[in-house]
Amino acid sequence: MSLIRWTPVHDLPTFPSDVFTMQREINSMCDRFFHSGLPDDEGLYPAAWSPCADIAEHDNDYVVTMELPGVAKEDVKITMQENLLTVRGEKKQEKKLSDSSSHRVERSYGAFRRSFTLPTVVRGDTIDASYKDGILTITLPKAEEARRKQIDVKVK
Repeated sequence: MSLIRWTPVHDLPTFPSDVFTMQREINSMCDRFFHSGLPDDEGLYPAAWSPCADIAEHDNDYVVTMELPGVAKEDVKITMQENLLTVRGEKKQEKKLSDSSSHRVERSYGAFRRSFTLPTVVRGDTIDASYKDGILTITLPKAEEARRKQIDVKVK
């Protein structure tokens, strides 16, 4: 005998589908009202969306790759302080046409901020960033003292 999870809300045939949309709009209004005076760089409340990131370590550098679909290159800011990399930006919502109505809105919009602490010191003067097709790639070369060194052991 297999168990089937019961979700009463989804089993009601007459439950209006736009109640969830209305709840999302009310939550969004409350968030804007209560967080309107807070500083945006402290992360006191969660962002509307948070882009995915991959971090790879190589012998000489770190490579951070982030998915930023729909974000303009001009809306992305990258800062590096000691070994803390911060990427912030904003995904802006397209203007709605006045003669159409939305049946479903699932995409997220708004400001985002991601910070990553790197385990070693990087050379801040040679950091490289590129942005193509919604993919941000940041290459952070390791400082000379942080690179792996191979030492030959001599047998006497």
